[in-house]
Amino acid sequence: MNEHMIVGHDGVKTFVADFDPVGAYTGPPVLCLHGLTRNHKDFLGVIEPIRRMGRRVLAIDVRGRGRSDWDPNPSNYNPLVYAQDVLTILNRLGLKRAVFLGTSMGGIITMLVAAFSQTTVAGAILNDIGPEVDPAGLKRIQGYVGKIGRASNWEEAAAMIAVIGESAFPGKDAAFWDDFARKTCIETPEGILFDYDPAISQVASSGRTEAIPTLWDQYAALAPIPTAVIRGALSDLLSADIVERMKLAKPDLITAEVPNVGHAPTLEEPEAWTAIEAIIRQTK
Repeated sequence: MNEHMIVGHDGVKTFVADFDPVGAYTGPPVLCLHGLTRNHKDFLGVIEPIRRMGRRVLAIDVRGRGRSDWDPNPSNYNPLVYAQDVLTILNRLGLKRAVFLGTSMGGIITMLVAAFSQTTVAGAILNDIGPEVDPAGLKRIQGYVGKIGRASNWEEAAAMIAVIGESAFPGKDAAFWDDFARKTCIETPEGILFDYDPAISQVASSGRTEAIPTLWDQYAALAPIPTAVIRGALSDLLSADIVERMKLAKPDLITAEVPNVGHAPTLEEPEAWTAIEAIIRQTK
């Protein structure tokens, strides 16, 4: 793995994990974009199979998360700035186009980039996100972002995360939640904390369900682009009705539903991987 720290237009640096393909290149790289409170580790389970398809994989920590800089101006924690960061990253790495694999917020970034620069998006995989969100899911997210304290050990961290996430991943065992904790938290001298700037809550927890506008115009930019949407069958953020409307707007949209999972699928599920593989194979 190669590592980059890409300086944005305002000096904030974004961490990029860069993985070479296995064997010969078969097409454009795959750019992995995580959700609101997550980081590039979310994609560790799918990076290797994507590499084996002959694709370079880039997985970033959006500003304010993981190894990227925290932004001194919390108002910059918004998808428009993130989309600008993504375009800067691709430009600095000499890449003209990529397949975008975006979970939740990462899918919003994908639609915005397509609207700004349609040719940049060779393919799009939207993980449990669409042009509008279900208010119930948004309210749930607003209820916990930036409001959860520290844990004294990994077992306690896993237990805290299980309380938040059990409705999305029912029936998972302790090993699942331990892995989840180690991907989303960081160990510090003060304890184990979520690996993001608490200031992202100033935007995310505004209490307004209209905080995220609808993106149907931006979704329309994906019309000529191979696109898939993956939905967790228990999702409270992406409703089945929104997926149907997405399909009406783009009849060649590939759709996949992951059973007994809410927001958001880990992408290692067979249904999710089939959709990812289909889009990658369509992009040359």
